[in-house]
This record gives sequence, structure tokens and C-alpha cells, in this order.
Amino acid sequence: MASINQIVPCLWFDGQAEDAANYYVGIFDNSKITQVSHYSEAGKEYHGHEPGTVLMVSFELNGQPFTAMNGGPQFRINEAISFQVMCESQQEVDRFWSKLTEGGPVEAQQCGWLKDKFGVSWQIVPSVMIEMLKDAASPKAQRAMSAMMQMKKLDIAELQRAYAG
Repeated sequence: MASINQIVPCLWFDGQAEDAANYYVGIFDNSKITQVSHYSEAGKEYHGHEPGTVLMVSFELNGQPFTAMNGGPQFRINEAISFQVMCESQQEVDRFWSKLTEGGPVEAQQCGWLKDKFGVSWQIVPSVMIEMLKDAASPKAQRAMSAMMQMKKLDIAELQRAYAG
């Protein structure tokens, strides 16, 4: 159970909350659905959902709590919010990129960003990239940044070559 001061991201869906939660739980280790709640007759004049349909799904991705809510068509997820997945190796980058881009029309953006089949944006980031970009004024960091800007999925070896010169 989440502590009282823990921040829990809530994702708004239009009927896909349970599918999305199950999809994400299947991708990340140490993940699980923790609770599913349903709409009732109470408040139907406001929410408009049939009693018994999924309202909210609480889940954890690698121990981080999330909530997915079937709120309706009023709001859409967009790129203004994204989730960073920090990766220690190219194998991890490749695995998360592959899993999060499967199953539907997905937009691969640049610099390690992608949008999954539910419209959620993710950044698949090699942790070594954070180190390379620490000193933005250095020629090494500038070369790494230039290389990164040309990529969709980040390639650690190519970033290291650019960084080294």
C-alpha cells in the first residue's frame, strides 16, 4: 500500500486502463496489478459508465506505483508527460524499446523517445548518456548530444564513439 506522501502517477484512459496496466506489468520486472475497482450505479448520471466496468487499476512497475483510470474521452494522454526508463546496457535499451513499441501503431520519436500503442510516451535512456552530457560546454558532450539528436533508439556504442571523438 502506498504511503500517504508517495506520488503515484495516474494515467487517464478511455476504456483501456486494464489492458494498459496488464501490458506494462508484462514488460517490467518486479511488477504487478495490485487492485482493480469498478464503477457502480452511484454517480452514473455524472460518470456515464455502466456499473461493473473497470474504473481504476492500481499497479506497480518495478516497485513504482501507478494508477490507470477509465475516465472517458474528455482527456487524452500526450507527449507533455513521459516516463524515463534508465538502462544499464544496450541489451536493456533494445529490450524495452522492442516491448514498448510492439502491438500497434507506435510513433518512434527521436533521442530515445517513443509513444506506445496506448499513447503513453517513454524515454529509453542509457544511464551512460547522463554521464556524457553532464558538462554541456565540453566538446565531448556536444559531440554526444549531436549524435543523440540523430537517433530514434539510442545506440550506446555510437554515442560512446561520438563522445570519444
